[in-house]
Amino acid sequence: MFRGIIDLKSLWPIAAIFIVLLILPPILPRFYTYILALIFVTSLLAMSLNLVLGHGMIFQFHHGVFYGVGAYTAALMLAKSSLPMWVGFVAGPLMAAVVGLIIGWFCVRLTRLYFGMLQISLGSLIWAIVFRWYSFTGGDDGIHGIPMPPLISSLNNAYYFILIILVICLVALYLILKSPFGSTLEAIRDNPQRCEAVGVNVRRHQLMAIVISTFFAGIAGVLFVVLERSVFPDLLFWVLSLEIFIMCLLGGWFTFAGPILGAAIMVALRTFIGIFTEYWTLILGVILILLIFFLPEGVMGYFLEGFKPHAKEVAERRGE
Repeated sequence: MFRGIIDLKSLWPIAAIFIVLLILPPILPRFYTYILALIFVTSLLAMSLNLVLGHGMIFQFHHGVFYGVGAYTAALMLAKSSLPMWVGFVAGPLMAAVVGLIIGWFCVRLTRLYFGMLQISLGSLIWAIVFRWYSFTGGDDGIHGIPMPPLISSLNNAYYFILIILVICLVALYLILKSPFGSTLEAIRDNPQRCEAVGVNVRRHQLMAIVISTFFAGIAGVLFVVLERSVFPDLLFWVLSLEIFIMCLLGGWFTFAGPILGAAIMVALRTFIGIFTEYWTLILGVILILLIFFLPEGVMGYFLEGFKPHAKEVAERRGE
């Protein structure tokens, strides 16, 4: 059924990577297992942004606020209510999507730059509420010691849970982008005026993309709670949103898997370079400058562009 959407011949390397990731936790030290799980969470967050950024050219500058809304919703329901675990896990993405719908409804009426400025303003308002509401959100102290069910209480079990959810979400995102909706979204990215001329409701498609994007950001927020068992206002701060934006640019924002690579690079830089110096952002800035000059399509985009001539040559030899 999915033969026309998914290239079955290209699934074997993906399956091999998945199998390797499955067998790593018993082998790796606990610290590296945690880093891998954090990369999974961050990858999903970057992928959710790239749905609107790279494929829709919607400059969602404060995407981190939806990540934080999903995380805080799940954390509050788990820590301050007796509801089942799955209720909090479902409520997180849904609340993030609702907030995305409300903010997006106002923002899609503006052009790209003003869209981003208004979203930063509204997102900062939500951050301020979370930061100041001590009696409910814990304020700048956040919420710690969030209870988890025994099934995902250990690090290895949380790792496997996050990995499985990540794979499901990546498949869902891929199918969305390969659907007529995804093709329309990319057409709007390339030429919104022409799309309007042929009868496409540009604002409606952009709003739908924002809601879908924020839903997946909410899932990433829930996975962060599973991994860290804590939440704090920095999850909604604009600095994190900037980091997510850089992940997409670094990996390749016009590619599907580029944000995953960008997220892995960012987490690795922050973790391992941060061991030696607290000025790791300076190194990141240098890398970003080099990226803009030499790899404007991102790391993944560069390799894919280099692979195209080879793929065309192979196809010609096969008579395709």
